[in-house]
Amino acid sequence: MRLALGVLGGMGPAATLDFLAKLQLLTPAETDQDHIRVLVDLNPEVPDLSADAAAAAVTLAEMAEGLAGAGAEVLAIACNAAHVHAQAIQAAAGLPLIDMIESAAAEAQATGVQRVGVLGTRLALRLYHEHLAARGLSAVFLSPNRQGSFMETLHQIKGGDTGRAVRKDMIGLAKDLVAEGAGTIIAGCTEVPLVITSEDLPVPMIDGTEALARRCVAICKGWERL
Repeated sequence: MRLALGVLGGMGPAATLDFLAKLQLLTPAETDQDHIRVLVDLNPEVPDLSADAAAAAVTLAEMAEGLAGAGAEVLAIACNAAHVHAQAIQAAAGLPLIDMIESAAAEAQATGVQRVGVLGTRLALRLYHEHLAARGLSAVFLSPNRQGSFMETLHQIKGGDTGRAVRKDMIGLAKDLVAEGAGTIIAGCTEVPLVITSEDLPVPMIDGTEALARRCVAICKGWERL
């Protein structure tokens, strides 16, 4: 039995479309009917997660409730930082959540490395620290100054700039983590994979968006239990 997937998106829109594309590419299918049903609320009006957490939680809960009412049977959030409201989202919808942070952390553990670098916003970094620590792994983060540079680059990507200079800046940030001993890098912000891949780095990169898409396919197809 296949499950209908409800996706909370729009944080930002390009990253949500990237998730949906990866979901489609990772689904083994010979016909249209082999794909899973996906209901998407691509809502760019979700309040800033860092600036107004309470308002963001309310909006995300409303989105989740709407997806449940539309027929979703399991949820996914196409944004790392929004997982800080995972409990409120699940409670509002009465549905289980396929967790992006958990999915990426599990893939990091499977690499066998001990020190895992993470590129993400401060909210996402907090969540990754918790999930990686629970698996006995050490998280490697950017220095405060370089974290500021990451946020500047992130805003450029959200503004539609995915050009050479932005790519170079993001690669440099990832290499900072490698220099600090990271044996693999988690793209812990859904904008990061829009500009870099493992091929750009001296160590493997785990794409959190792809990790979530892979798990969504497995669960919605009934190959894996949530």
